[in-house]
Amino acid sequence: MQIGNGNYLVVEGNIGAGKTSFSQKIAEVLDARLILEQFSDNPFLPLFYNSPDRYAFPVELFFMSERHKQLQELLLEQDLFRQYTVSDYVFSKTLLFAGQNLNGEELRLFQQLFNTLNASFPKPDLLVYLHRPVDELLDNIKKRNRSYESGISECYLQKIQQAYFEFFRIHQDKMAILVLDVSGFDFIQSERDFKILTTTLEEKYEIGIHRRTADELRGF
Repeated sequence: MQIGNGNYLVVEGNIGAGKTSFSQKIAEVLDARLILEQFSDNPFLPLFYNSPDRYAFPVELFFMSERHKQLQELLLEQDLFRQYTVSDYVFSKTLLFAGQNLNGEELRLFQQLFNTLNASFPKPDLLVYLHRPVDELLDNIKKRNRSYESGISECYLQKIQQAYFEFFRIHQDKMAILVLDVSGFDFIQSERDFKILTTTLEEKYEIGIHRRTADELRGF
């Protein structure tokens, strides 16, 4: 398998979309360097889901510092033995989530810090967004049964989804973005579903937004 767009692939998606599982499987096929977000290490996350107004700033600040540290160590360091790098997050998601959870002076301060830290990171050669309807996201969240995610609401997932779409609109002239509607896909258990999605990655995508509906993927 070859990726049509360069060597740096990012897989993104809403909470429960399956981006980490897909990134792991892609990295295994490509023998790629894998960068996974260490979200479970954030001590403020359970507190945030129970009291978002109180813990939004520390939870987002911790995420930003940990993502920056990880990408500094892995993304900016060459790996002579692997052609590809696959990550299940792009650093810009830091500001995307913060924009939903912060406001006022906290958001302005956070954005200043983000702009400073973001300057050194390269953009992905291809950003793949796995889109699922909110009811599927909620089902997946329930299945994985993480206690700190039990309070995630349909409204919150809708807000994050809209924030991603706005992010794509703003950055469509800066990177190649591939939005895959994976409604009903089980690329973890079904090798056929996984193959359908990996086939789309072998194409070359120009700068801008490219979309594949679930029906288009099934007939790919």
